[in-house]
Amino acid sequence: MRVFVTGASGFIGTAVVRELLSAGHEVVGLARTDASASAVEADGARALRGDLDDLPSLRRGAEAADGVVHLANKHDWTNPAESNRAERTAVQAFLEVLEGSGRPFVLAAGLALPGLGRASTEHDRSDAHGPDAPRGGAENLALAHAERGVRVVSARFAPTVHGEGDHGFVALLAEHSRRTGAVPVPGEGANRWPAVHRSDAAVLVRLALEGAPAGSVVHAAAEEGVPVREIAAALAQRLHLPVSSVAPEQLARDLPFVGAFLSADVPASSALTRELLGWRPVGPTLLEDVAAGHYDR
Repeated sequence: MRVFVTGASGFIGTAVVRELLSAGHEVVGLARTDASASAVEADGARALRGDLDDLPSLRRGAEAADGVVHLANKHDWTNPAESNRAERTAVQAFLEVLEGSGRPFVLAAGLALPGLGRASTEHDRSDAHGPDAPRGGAENLALAHAERGVRVVSARFAPTVHGEGDHGFVALLAEHSRRTGAVPVPGEGANRWPAVHRSDAAVLVRLALEGAPAGSVVHAAAEEGVPVREIAAALAQRLHLPVSSVAPEQLARDLPFVGAFLSADVPASSALTRELLGWRPVGPTLLEDVAAGHYDR
């Protein structure tokens, strides 16, 4: 299969590209810069220059592919409205090309569904609809095209996709802790975060691309919920810092955007995903990666 991958040079995208290539697929990766293009090509894929605002390049990549894996996102924490706009317009461009073709479209989505009072499952639907919603409501927009000849699969990634080189939420928490001299934890830190190693996430993306039915939602969550206090304690041990209990409101102010997520209780099950695709995560746990020193600097 010839697969067009956005975010191909990113932390998750690099692992996905390598997983697809190792399974015998041909990969074309979207590359925003010369450095990104060189990284994509060094892994054995082809590079297509462009970015999420370059809709003609997105359409060209999709038109020439047997399937699309969309992982890129601007992740502009200071201007989420811009990230949401770019995500929705990019997804719309892909859907316009793929409609009626039966080709797969694997879309990266968020797994944080707060307020359920239980672990979320693949049957739970996001309430993000419309261009002003988180991620531009792209997941629901895409899933609606499952009945329009697109084999849409929403791959919901755990808030923490971890491993060496991770620069996401846990890395930002570690950076904040080094700067302030303490690892903050919201209240008692009993709230839980799902987690998955990036190698396991890459395998899941490949399995979803190859065989998930149209309209599927799959959960990239190897661990259903790691208590935030355990994450903080592990970081504190590595960084030789104390743990400091902070009111959730204060944490949201001290650590914009990320702090609000740190206070959410968002456990998630992947039982249905494992049954559907035979996915069996084997990578290190989040706490094992913290203990390995991946967030020391």
